Amino acid sequence: MEFVKCLGHPEEFYNLLRFQMGGRYKVIPKMDQDSLSSSLKTCYKYLRQTSRSFASVIQALDEEMRHAVCLYYLILRALDTLEDDMTINTEEKVLMLQNFHSYLYEPDWRFMESKEKDRQVLEDFPTISLEFRNLTKKYQTVIVDICRKMGCGMAEFLVKEVTSEQEWDQYCHYVAGLVGIGLSQLFSASELEDPLVGEDTERANSMGLFLQKTNIIRDYLEDQQEGREFWPQTVWSKYVKKLSDFTKPENFDLAVQCLNELITNALHHIPDVITYLSRLRNQSVFNFCAIPQVMAIATLAACYNNQQVFKGVVKIRKGRAVTLMMDATNMPAVKAIIHQYLEEIYHRIPNSDSSSDKTRQIISTIRTQKLPSCQLISERSHYSPIYLSFVMLLAALSWQYLSTLSQATEDYVQTGEH
Repeated sequence: MEFVKCLGHPEEFYNLLRFQMGGRYKVIPKMDQDSLSSSLKTCYKYLRQTSRSFASVIQALDEEMRHAVCLYYLILRALDTLEDDMTINTEEKVLMLQNFHSYLYEPDWRFMESKEKDRQVLEDFPTISLEFRNLTKKYQTVIVDICRKMGCGMAEFLVKEVTSEQEWDQYCHYVAGLVGIGLSQLFSASELEDPLVGEDTERANSMGLFLQKTNIIRDYLEDQQEGREFWPQTVWSKYVKKLSDFTKPENFDLAVQCLNELITNALHHIPDVITYLSRLRNQSVFNFCAIPQVMAIATLAACYNNQQVFKGVVKIRKGRAVTLMMDATNMPAVKAIIHQYLEEIYHRIPNSDSSSDKTRQIISTIRTQKLPSCQLISERSHYSPIYLSFVMLLAALSWQYLSTLSQATEDYVQTGEH
């Protein structure tokens, strides 16, 4: 089905085929798990269960860093699962969030009453905390500090709403900006990256905010259905009386104006994202950081001025996602991708939109931003549409042949069994 969706996009079809035939291992090398302890193998199993997207890029990191980031992710996933569980009494939840960092040093602590889909990371927390305590001290220090700050921030927003844009930034800082800061400090602690990467918390924070705002914007309808609200009230209240009113067809035009205003807000983080990525020198760290960022800008471009955000799910095609993953391996390519999607947004800005001038202004600022010196430069392959069309036709015929052969073999085996 994914190949069919890409028929009108030859480059995506080619990259999807190349990815399926082993090209993925160039960007995301296969990890050897034979040497891992049984508890660490369990941790990687939970990683794959709770996040297929992050699991791939985490497993592509260099070994020592890979384990630290895997455990960092699982610990924060456990914390986030507690926050999301609406069945837990608020007072009890506040105490658990505030004290969560201390559970890392309590070998038997676990929580068995969660109803969330990722509850296995809480139910088997002793396995995760055991491997956390096996990390070197420099990694433990970073993870505990971020866990403590994030838990306190989440507890704060349990009892108050996201009202202003400043509070939106603060909430996103607690749940995502701190993640970016912690990752940056882990990168620097490993000596894979310069100390500046971990010291510049402002740009590390922007990396997290850009991703979190993208998720909040895209997930409007899902959050409404789950009874959650994360859009800042000072923005949406300019258009409707209740945030849920955007789901009404008569309000779609107003909903899109509000959507565009929030996307414009998120675009202000891109200059920091470009500066941050340009400082990275380790290829596995660069891929880990760059791939989610290009996915985010592609998602925002798909959401911009799009009523579908209020009707259903907005997704980028798998072929496009694979193309982004395979291209986003060096800074010039990443900046080219960012500019491509900014131009898509720019050419769809409605003149009647209340935030149109601000959108044009931030895109113009990003256009003129000079690319800082960077250490990762590799070639990006481009193929002519004629060549790609030929490859696509050849691949389609091969796919049909292999499918027919596979079916014939299956029929033969079944006949033999009978």
